[in-house]
Amino acid sequence: MAIKKSIRDIDVAGARVLVRVDFNVPLADGKVADDTRIRAALPTIQYLRDRGATVILISHLGRPGDRPDDSLRMDPVAVRLSELLDEDVVKLDDCIGPDVEQRLGDLEPGRVALLENSRFHPGEKKNDPQMAEGLARLADIFVNDAFGTAHRAHASTAGVAALMPAVAGLLVENELKQLSRLVDDPQHPFITILGGVKVSDKIGVIDRFLDFADAILIGGAMCFGFLKARGIDIGASKVEEEAIDTAAAALEKAEASDCRLLLPTDLVVADAFAADAATDTAPVDSIPAGWMGLDIGPETASAYVNEIGKAGTIFWNGPMGAFEMKPFEAGTKAVADAVAASDGLTVSGGGDTVAALNRFGLADRIDHVSTGGGAAMEFLEGKELPGIAALEDA
Repeated sequence: MAIKKSIRDIDVAGARVLVRVDFNVPLADGKVADDTRIRAALPTIQYLRDRGATVILISHLGRPGDRPDDSLRMDPVAVRLSELLDEDVVKLDDCIGPDVEQRLGDLEPGRVALLENSRFHPGEKKNDPQMAEGLARLADIFVNDAFGTAHRAHASTAGVAALMPAVAGLLVENELKQLSRLVDDPQHPFITILGGVKVSDKIGVIDRFLDFADAILIGGAMCFGFLKARGIDIGASKVEEEAIDTAAAALEKAEASDCRLLLPTDLVVADAFAADAATDTAPVDSIPAGWMGLDIGPETASAYVNEIGKAGTIFWNGPMGAFEMKPFEAGTKAVADAVAASDGLTVSGGGDTVAALNRFGLADRIDHVSTGGGAAMEFLEGKELPGIAALEDA
């Protein structure tokens, strides 16, 4: 992917700048429950304000179904952003239209406005040209700082970017730089750790990394597609049936590659998906009938930790088991501890992985925690991200 211009490469003094941010944050009791994504956008917002730009922010929030939903208005986000900036953020009741244009016209340089939820309009997800044009009328420059939505061709990501000068924000610039390090010239051994539920979500990355990683460590429920492809009885473990053939093809490709694809050799098993279930440890080919695997076992965790300890570069996406329940957290915690202790470059991505790192208090010991799960995976697969492709080349 070509290197993109960022806000550092242009003059924003006196300009009205429309910034696509990712303020898709959890809400509870009408307040922001986790402001991580809001904080992530602050450097770009402050950079623009310091240089005399008027900052107009747009984001989606939740899944309102292409129409207004009072429970998903941006008002709580505006309140939290005002606190973080120590400045009153102007909150608007829509994101396009004459009223919005008029109110924004009265804003002085250095002020910040937050538009209403972009997904209240059916044109957002359809990348409707009229909605994109309505957004383009609000500003002189477009900045994409929402890496988590960069893989979607929506009106507020790709559509508007095609109609006006468009550059990357500081968050997106850093994401592209850090993720590029994984594929352009990684230090070896390069270890990829993949967990979570679905093989289908990760197969593109597995396929690509088999070409240049040294080992891929598989955990989480996705391991059962691979184990079943090897003819192993997985008991009542959760498996993505349609992905078994995909897993078999990946195993076959791994045999012919220089990359080792490692699967669990033992599991923490339970008689139910519950924190108070009866549990045991079993070899992968000896899961008791009616029981399910809910974490990698201690033997597997030890082998994975050994691999991670030798790594020059590590990419981790997806937990090793149902870590949110105490009896099934040990595998994910062992991997998280090993990644945090690594001397190599460490990059992680995906909501569940970030949640695990936060649970174990290790997020600040990872070199780069990506803000975009799906976008990071598609970037690493080598796919073009519409929200990035639309930005100007450096």
